[in-house]
Amino acid sequence: MIAIALLSSSLFLAAPEDAKRYFTITVVDEQTGRGVPLVELRTVNDLRYFTDSNGVVAFREPGLMDLDVFFHVTSHGYEYPKDGFGSRGKTLRTTPGGSAKLTMGRLNIAERLYRVTGGGIYSDSMLVGATVPLKEPLLNGQVLGSDTVLNAIYRGKVYWYWGDTNRPSYPIGNYQVPGATSELPDKGGLDPERGVDLTYFINPKGFAKETMKMPGKGPTWLTALVPLKDKDGKEKLFGSFVKIEPPLKVYGRGLAVWNDEKEVFDKLSDIDMKAPIFPQGHAFRHVENCIDYVYFADPYPLTRVRATAEDFQQIEAFESFTCLKEDGQLDRDDVGTLHYRWKKNTPAVKSPEQAKLKLKTDEALVRLRDRDTAKAIFGHAGSVSWNAHRQRWVMITVQAGGTSYLGEVWYAEADSPTGPWLYAIKVATHEKYSFYNPKQNPMFDKDGGKIIFFEGTYTHTFSGNPDPTPRYDYNQVMYKLDLSDKRLSLPVPMYASAEKGFVALRQREKEEPIAFFALDHPGVRSVPIVFADGTLRIGKSDEKSAFHAVRADIKNPPATTLPLFEYRKDAERYYTIDPELKREGWQRAEAPLCLVWSK
Repeated sequence: MIAIALLSSSLFLAAPEDAKRYFTITVVDEQTGRGVPLVELRTVNDLRYFTDSNGVVAFREPGLMDLDVFFHVTSHGYEYPKDGFGSRGKTLRTTPGGSAKLTMGRLNIAERLYRVTGGGIYSDSMLVGATVPLKEPLLNGQVLGSDTVLNAIYRGKVYWYWGDTNRPSYPIGNYQVPGATSELPDKGGLDPERGVDLTYFINPKGFAKETMKMPGKGPTWLTALVPLKDKDGKEKLFGSFVKIEPPLKVYGRGLAVWNDEKEVFDKLSDIDMKAPIFPQGHAFRHVENCIDYVYFADPYPLTRVRATAEDFQQIEAFESFTCLKEDGQLDRDDVGTLHYRWKKNTPAVKSPEQAKLKLKTDEALVRLRDRDTAKAIFGHAGSVSWNAHRQRWVMITVQAGGTSYLGEVWYAEADSPTGPWLYAIKVATHEKYSFYNPKQNPMFDKDGGKIIFFEGTYTHTFSGNPDPTPRYDYNQVMYKLDLSDKRLSLPVPMYASAEKGFVALRQREKEEPIAFFALDHPGVRSVPIVFADGTLRIGKSDEKSAFHAVRADIKNPPATTLPLFEYRKDAERYYTIDPELKREGWQRAEAPLCLVWSK
């Protein structure tokens, strides 16, 4: 058996003389010079090739070698320049042993790096004898496709789990949660810009084993994953799960714990389907009022529990951040003000429920919108993490119903886990293709959080596209995002502080309300606003700024902006977005100071 396995592998390893039979095409990112995965090269007669995770295509087509061959060049979020006839592509002389490099402009803010799962991650690179970073570059754990990732750092390693998983031997694969581990980058693992070396839990046949086969028919899906210490200080890995029946109906759910010896999850308990709170989403830790909590983001972190093994196992201990009372009525005070609080035995209110409750716009907790156009963004799934570089909470979420139904990925920030999550910017697009359930991997952050990494499930499912991308479809694809990019500058809350004579402070003191939103670092078209001697003015780039905003006279300003006015009373100054401030003795300046963002 060992000899057969070695022989099979050798068929995919290109000897130097074999590599010379191929024409190597490498597609690189114009900004970074790095190879771009998932680029389609299509000939005039519609032969299609897709770059591997090195950005490489090994071309060897009988009848088309040693010829001038035109390749159309396309990719999600990237663009090849047009020629004189409007075609985006290049004619290449396909000489055996030769090579060519094509450079694509990146439209996405995020940079696509590599495929994490599936077969043939570096297939073309292997054929042409190129260097690859993975120990298993062709077929790891016999996994051809993996749906939806959850991961956590547990006992010094990254533990990875996925949903339904395809295999080579039959169309039906593992529907009971495959899993793997990898080393952390600072503990011998790969640099996250290069890849992730996965070690799968495998069955006797070499295929990724079932790690969560819970009682009942149909698939088991892991819905949350979190390591917690028990009362004896021992770390355990806990999870929640659901059971699925056709078409995609949840008929059961429960809690489980990882069995280190058997490398499977053991069931702890069933959770009543009528229970109003259930842990679902990507977990993170946060201390509030000196209490350590685990929050679950899906994509908004509106569920939490104390960060102990004992509390996690009691569904009654979970809380939701909600505007409802236990009886389902809105939590309003005597004057009609709606209150959001952490409550047990009470469900959270998400986008669909908000619409049914007919909340006012400023009462809705979930109201993410495009920074520039003000269009509503309905976050379908995603994750939230603390970012040391931005000193804020950051969200990666996929939009439900955008230019592609589940293919548009957005970045947002907030001062606290519960928000306000108000403005977002699109960082990656997938044309008529899904990229659902995205997950940031904060254990991979670089440069103090300036560089972050996220992945998602690239699949034609739900997209309306009947044409799955070979090798890539139904797999995890990794992206890199540089948070210092000016295009990612997002409006943040400025808090009112009339006592100090200046209407907005970046850091909240006591319980000041939000005055407006502005940028706390330079944006693409922003100017610095300086506060000195009780007065705001447009400053110079080298001056210390109170915030950054948009010039009042700029052409085509973002639809979400509005004027910031200066009011004067003798030598005093007051700044507000209220165009009709009613304060005795105060006069408004004729022209607004700048444009800021609405709250």
